[in-house]
Amino acid sequence: MKTVRRLFYADIVSAVAFVALAFLSLSFFIDFVDQLADVGQGGYTLVHAALYALLLLPGHFYEVAPIAVLIGTIYTLARLAQSSQYTILRTGGLGPGRALSLLASLGLIFGVLTFLVGDYLAPLGERQAGQLQARHKGGLKLGPSGAWLKDHANTPDGERSYSISVGSAGPGTLLNDIRIFEFDADGRLLRRIAAASAQVQPNATWSLRDVSVTRWVMGNGGGEGRSDGASGAAAGNSGAAVRPAQAIDAKLSALEWRSSLSAAVVAAAVSPASSMSTLALFRYIGHLADNEQAAQSYQIQFWKRALYPFACLVMVGLALPFAYLQARSGGISLKVFGGIMLGISFVLLNNVAGHLGLLRDWTPWMVAAAPSALYLLLSFAAFSWLVRYR
Repeated sequence: MKTVRRLFYADIVSAVAFVALAFLSLSFFIDFVDQLADVGQGGYTLVHAALYALLLLPGHFYEVAPIAVLIGTIYTLARLAQSSQYTILRTGGLGPGRALSLLASLGLIFGVLTFLVGDYLAPLGERQAGQLQARHKGGLKLGPSGAWLKDHANTPDGERSYSISVGSAGPGTLLNDIRIFEFDADGRLLRRIAAASAQVQPNATWSLRDVSVTRWVMGNGGGEGRSDGASGAAAGNSGAAVRPAQAIDAKLSALEWRSSLSAAVVAAAVSPASSMSTLALFRYIGHLADNEQAAQSYQIQFWKRALYPFACLVMVGLALPFAYLQARSGGISLKVFGGIMLGISFVLLNNVAGHLGLLRDWTPWMVAAAPSALYLLLSFAAFSWLVRYR
């Protein structure tokens, strides 16, 4: 049994490594060519473009790992079946159960490797790539509407809530084009802070630069009022009319704004979900829930990140039936092509399920688990049919 295990593992690991290397080479080439359009902007050079493409490779490996496992395993098993080696192993006592257990053990090893790369190396590479772009391309753009965060605090004047808009992110914890809207417990706008840049300190204090502050106060000095300028209600029991709210502007070179948003939360908000580890996603989902923000997309991403490594186990199970196909059922190239199509369909279904789950508001863990469960059932059905009836 040790000899059979060594034969299987050595051949499959070498085939999977070769397929993964081919995918990663193609991904590096595409990313490098895509970055060539930005070479010459600011201090961005060819070296930076190549380094950026290299930093994205762990993330690409995480994405293609199940496909590489599927194609590499199919190629190895098809080659063994083509040369009748697998038939000899079957006559020597390698039953379907033993073969499945051998491949399942190898699939778990691939799954652990995929999890480690996807949870540690890939997020680190994504963050470093983003920092590289922010440092040499004048900031990391966050889309037309930027990134939005929410915060709340209890002050001596009552409960306050904040909506923060970030236009772009710079290197480290530097943020650009900041707008902070402060509301009272009744949802009335009290203050707006606009800043050209902000540095998020470790104690969650934001050091704002080139600040413009607008306050809305009641005309009679009786308190803060509505931002829309509507006439107030009668003041107290005296029945005195309150004049419309007035806006008071102030310009400041610097302002320290105390927040409960730590640097980690801010980094999660301005970074793509692919640059976050499973634990970081879990913490950010908790932050969104505390501030009553929609967290469906991050919950789906969390469960995908947690369950995706198990896809490697599903793929080795899906590849096993190819060992029982007879030589006249097609050559190795045809079987490998079938494996490629299966892998592409899995990735397509995985992505489509995520978008459908977000649109239909489906349960996040079911959305993440559905593609792998479907292909696992498909592998068991194909395996049972080939082994029992062929």
